[in-house]
Formats: sequence, structure tokens, C-alpha cells
Amino acid sequence: MGDIGIYVHIPFCQSKCYYCDFCSYPSILDNSEKYISYLKREIDIYEERLKDYSISTIFLGGGTPTAINGEYIYEIMGYIHKKLNTNRIKEVSIESNPKTLDDEKLNIYKNAGINRISLGVQSMNDTMLNKIGRIHTAEDFINTYRLIRKHGFDNVNFDIMFNLPGQTIHDSIKTLGIITELEPEHISYYSLKIEEDTPFYHMYMNKQIVLPDEDTEREMYHKGIELLEKKDYIHYEISNFAKKGYESRHNLIYWRAEPYIGLGLSAHSYFEKFRYGNTEDLNIYFEQLSNGQLPIEEKEFIDDNMEVAEYIILGLRLMQGVNIEDFRKRFCIDILDKYGEIIDKFIKKGLLEKKDNNIKLTKKGLDLCNLVFMEILP
Repeated sequence: MGDIGIYVHIPFCQSKCYYCDFCSYPSILDNSEKYISYLKREIDIYEERLKDYSISTIFLGGGTPTAINGEYIYEIMGYIHKKLNTNRIKEVSIESNPKTLDDEKLNIYKNAGINRISLGVQSMNDTMLNKIGRIHTAEDFINTYRLIRKHGFDNVNFDIMFNLPGQTIHDSIKTLGIITELEPEHISYYSLKIEEDTPFYHMYMNKQIVLPDEDTEREMYHKGIELLEKKDYIHYEISNFAKKGYESRHNLIYWRAEPYIGLGLSAHSYFEKFRYGNTEDLNIYFEQLSNGQLPIEEKEFIDDNMEVAEYIILGLRLMQGVNIEDFRKRFCIDILDKYGEIIDKFIKKGLLEKKDNNIKLTKKGLDLCNLVFMEILP
């Protein structure tokens, strides 16, 4: 029986952040009950297809899953346990906004088997939080974090964003300094990207906001790495840091190109040589499931060449890189036979290195990784 991860998308939130391009809706929370009932229909369809798989991780993302009634989360978790094989489950995460958690919800999550909470912090500067459309303050975050610990959660992630409009290096590092003193088990530290059709995109195009220049953005990143490593966080993926043993098991499924199923609006799956994504239209989602059909909008067959290339690209996101022997065992070919010329080229350019039987990005390669990835793609 193989392992597989489950992602559950909850597309509701109290207020949409200015940078967010995820499928989320701040004004239709009254659809929560109906949405959960249709998630259950989607699970029913997958029950037979997943009978030979054991669920290893569950990740509830959004949107803001903690924006809806906690009983709905309990209900969907119970249904997953009822319909799918969860005997070997190792990690159950839920994304949250500090303004949407309370004693009642945390108690429900604990009883539902959730054992990891991911808090969207982004910054410890209230002015900056207001600029990016967050509904919480730094004080809200601190109070919520204390509440999480009071309820016995011992695996907590903080999402921290840098490269924010008007942000200085000092501000980004100050935020990291404050949050590392709180000793979370995991920290995601990632750069703001302006995505189309977001409020920030229109503000940026109209010169209403100015981002730090490229050199400043890169300095924020590398100074952040230095600080986090000094605080004993292991830099295990381009944007992710963890105390030993607390790497995100669910995200490692993505980076190791292992199978996962996405449930809910706009959720994506990688399963049995296909990658596919659900519709983003709530009405279509309801309609197709009412007809007993999966609400798939796009589907792509992953041939052998693409599977190999994606395995390398995703693996290079990890600091340990791609292990030559693991690659050979999975694909029955030598990575150096197939990609030796490309690898040698980027070793000479200082973007890749071969170390301890691994092919990995260098420090310079972290900044220019897209050059490597584009050449690997078939």
C-alpha cells in the first residue's frame, strides 16, 4: 500500500489580502455548510480510487480554513477518517489567520486530530500589516500564539513575508528576530511576488506602491537565512526552515514529486501519471459533484520525460538537492547520463555543485535557480 497526501481547500476568508491570488472569497461564508457537504461527495468519489493508498498527511489550506465554524472542520476531518485509510497518518496541518482562532476552535481542532498549525504572520510591523491588507496586528498574533501553545499544539509554523512595499532590510530582519524568540518549530520565509488581478498588481502598475529593488530583496533573503541558521533552524528548502525533525511532511510530498490528491475548489492533484486541477467556479463545483462527477477543469498527462524533469526541478528546491542513487532507483537511469551536460554547465557557472552524491544548488544558484530549471524542462 502506497502513501499519499491529501490537500483540502477551504475557499473562505474574512478579508482578502491585497497580494493574494489564491481562490478565496471573503463574502460568502454562509456557503460553508453546503461546501462541506459537497467536499464529502468528492471524498465519496475518491474512496474506491484510493483504496490501495494510505493517507500520510492532510493539509487544510485556503483561503482561511479557520475563518469558518470549527465544527465544519471537525466534520470534514471525521469524514476523511471514515472513508479513507488514515492508519498511518503522520501530520495534519491547518492554515490560519491570528484573528480567526479562539479557545473553542482550537479545542475542536485538537479533537479532530489536527497536530500542526500554520500561522500567517507576514510581519511584526503593524504599519506594514495594514499596508498589505492583513486583518490582524502583531499583538493579535502574540496572543493567538500563546493560546495555541496553551492548547498543547507542539508543531507550529509561521509564514513570514519579505520584499513588502516600502520595507527595509532592518524591518524584515527585525521581524525574524522577534518571531525566532518565540521558538516556533517551523518558519516559511518567502518573498512577495506581485500576481496579476490582485489589488497589489493594479497598485504596482499605477505606481501607488514601490517594492524594494532586486539587490535589497536578495539581501533580505540572505540575511534572513543567516539569522535563522544562527537560531538553529535548518534551511531545508529554498523558502523553508525547521527545527530538527519538524520539516513539513506534507510539503515534502510536493518537493519529492510524490502523489497527492486535492479536494475542494481549485485544488490540484498529482496522481497516477496525471496532474489535474478542480474548477474555481463554486456553482460548477456544486453542479458536477451533484452529477457524481469530479469537478476537474484541467488535466495533463505527465510523460516519462516530464516526470524526470519535474523530479529534478522540485528536488533542487531542497537544500540537500537530488540524490544520484535515489534518482537511479526511481527511474532506472543515471542522472549524469541524461543530464550530465546541463549539470556540468551549471557547475562551471557556479549555480550547481556535486557533493556527497547529491546534485544541489549553490548559494549563487538559489538566486538564479530559474535559469537551471528552464534548461532542465523538456
